[in-house]
Amino acid sequence: MNDASHGKTRFRVGGMDCASCATKIENAVSRLPGITEVGISVSAGTMTVSHQGPAPSAAISKQVKALGYSVAELGVARATEVQQHKRGPSCSHDHDHSGHDHSHGDHAGHDHGDHAGHGSPAAASADAGHAHFDLDDGPWWTSRKAKLTIACGAALVAAYAIGQFMPQVGHWAFLAALAVGLVPVARRAFAAAMTGTPFSIETLMTIAAVGAVFIGATEEATMVVFLFLIGELLEGVAARRARASIRGLADLVPKTALVEEGGSTREMPAEALQVGALMLVRPGDRVAADGVIVEGSSTLDEAPVTGESVPKLKIAGDDVFAGTINTDAVIKVRVTAAAADNTIARVIKLVEEAQESKAPTERFIDRFSRYYTPAVLVVGALVAILPPLVAGGSWSEWVYKGLAILLIGCPCALVISTPAAIAAGLSAGARRGLLLKGGAVLEGMRRVTTVALDKTGTLTEGKPKVTDIVGVGHPEAKVLSLAAALETGSSHPLALAILGRAKTDGVPVPPASLAKAVAGKGVSAKVGGQDVFLASPSAAEEMAGLPAELKAQIAAFNGDGKTVSVLVVDNKVAGLLAMRDEPRADAIAALATLKADGIATLMLTGDNEATAKAIGKGLGINVRAGLMPDDKQRIVRELQQQGQVVAKVGDGINDAPALAAADFGIAMGGGTDVALETADAAILHGRVTDIPDMIALSKTVMGNITQNITIALGLKAVFLVTTIAGITGLWPAILADTGATVLVTANAMRLLAWRGR
Repeated sequence: MNDASHGKTRFRVGGMDCASCATKIENAVSRLPGITEVGISVSAGTMTVSHQGPAPSAAISKQVKALGYSVAELGVARATEVQQHKRGPSCSHDHDHSGHDHSHGDHAGHDHGDHAGHGSPAAASADAGHAHFDLDDGPWWTSRKAKLTIACGAALVAAYAIGQFMPQVGHWAFLAALAVGLVPVARRAFAAAMTGTPFSIETLMTIAAVGAVFIGATEEATMVVFLFLIGELLEGVAARRARASIRGLADLVPKTALVEEGGSTREMPAEALQVGALMLVRPGDRVAADGVIVEGSSTLDEAPVTGESVPKLKIAGDDVFAGTINTDAVIKVRVTAAAADNTIARVIKLVEEAQESKAPTERFIDRFSRYYTPAVLVVGALVAILPPLVAGGSWSEWVYKGLAILLIGCPCALVISTPAAIAAGLSAGARRGLLLKGGAVLEGMRRVTTVALDKTGTLTEGKPKVTDIVGVGHPEAKVLSLAAALETGSSHPLALAILGRAKTDGVPVPPASLAKAVAGKGVSAKVGGQDVFLASPSAAEEMAGLPAELKAQIAAFNGDGKTVSVLVVDNKVAGLLAMRDEPRADAIAALATLKADGIATLMLTGDNEATAKAIGKGLGINVRAGLMPDDKQRIVRELQQQGQVVAKVGDGINDAPALAAADFGIAMGGGTDVALETADAAILHGRVTDIPDMIALSKTVMGNITQNITIALGLKAVFLVTTIAGITGLWPAILADTGATVLVTANAMRLLAWRGR
């Protein structure tokens, strides 16, 4: 499909659910002639192949299908990937309900690099129409893995039934049931061996099952294969959800936009918007493309892009981003980036690229089996053959000993013990609200050296609270009462903060009439015959003037990162209300624990610098503020280049690229679906202290796994010596393997009692 001398072609791969899958596919495809590089994104279900000359699509498809996966070509991926956009000079404006400036970088989409054709929502929607795009879509029970698991389970039940009524054929019934599940696994093991992965988890499972049959444990072999298939199926369901969440990002951008042309407006598809088009964005509408306001002013909810809870006032000349929500008034926006280049498209692209470039963490058992399994086979063969050939020993005696060594070396105990420890650790974590996505995450989390945390919704509660009330000629309760009267019925985060404080303090909220929002200034109404206005400091200065001492008080609040609203009654200042998104109660303790463990911490936030530094100072954490999603990802990459193992903690869409780029992404409980799905782990209860607990759990589980391996290999080593010495034979060897399995499983179950620090 690509006739250039050098090119990249993208493929959609179905059934690829873990790093082990990615390794097998990468090994197989990279062996083909003309292939220079293979990049795989497990979460996106895609493979990008760099090649010389035309893409060998047929050969690639044959290799991937032989491993048991489905594959379809998506198209040419251009070599030039998304470039970092240039930032222009920042500009500051006064904001409604804000006593301080917010700076905006020039993020309008100028100077973009050439984008890969399928990284955008537009491209994603085009892919969706492709006949092969949704290889893993549809109900989970219709997938190939589900059908195989159900068939194996049904055969297992049938074998048990036959064994009860016709014991004489029970063995053969279980052998048939085993074949249902094991033959496809063995075929995949053979295909993997032929394409560069000789000792995969499938190989290990095949050896374990066949070994169990030879020692007469056909029932156990069938059950182990069935449980293995269930594990693979659950992996597949999780991978589907992750892919759906990434594709679902595109839904944040509306499908249509109102465009003004020649004095009239018409509706057109958002993906057809051209740079320079003039959009009309009404209150309640989502912005359909990145752009700059050319007429009007309004407050925009940027939470989908920046994750910040307080909407920002935008005026002419300010940038707006695709996916953000206009809340107040009609604005006209000049489009500065096409659909393929907008903010949400870049987030999708960043997530997929970060997943694709992350080095696959191989399953522990895979790494170990590279050496262990072939070593056992070689030792068994040497014991059976060398003594008779070299020393004239009895063939029957030494073949018997060789067979005993193969039984001793049977990886059943290892295959069962490591997943048992991981399963117990995952279960213990889940009971405390710590969700880790698989053994690789649980294994690696102990290596974390730096934790980068989002501010809003992670270190803080994610919603502002009234922190200070100052009465000017009025009691504080009266100031709060009048402010609450004006804000009744509003869903603005600052309004909810005022109403929440009024409810907590038990102050009466009188009825208000003629209430109206004054764009860019505040809200006014009649309360008890008085004209009451809750205004931004700049609007209050215009209306009633602010004494020097109040200006100083407002500046002090702003310095602490607080947003200030001024209450004006009958054109006279009546009081101040200061609000801030406050740190979580356990944040200081959690950060102190991480520091005591020798782990560095850093706050990465899209909020303005004054607010971020005020929160950071109170928590004792270094701060990087005013960041867009790609900035957070860039900082994570920089830390990794310095040799740090980075865990990124966040709860919003804006955190998704950094969560994916980090060695370990951790989503907080109240986070968006995409944050939860992009992350490697999730903290359901939103406790910051759960972060050091999660790292401690990883260390505990890996300690348990080390014990299990020591027990399993220690017993095998003892019986290896006694077998060669002629002290023990086949039955003790079988008992040693069974005993090792029982011991390591019991040891793993101890993890269920883990309760955190």
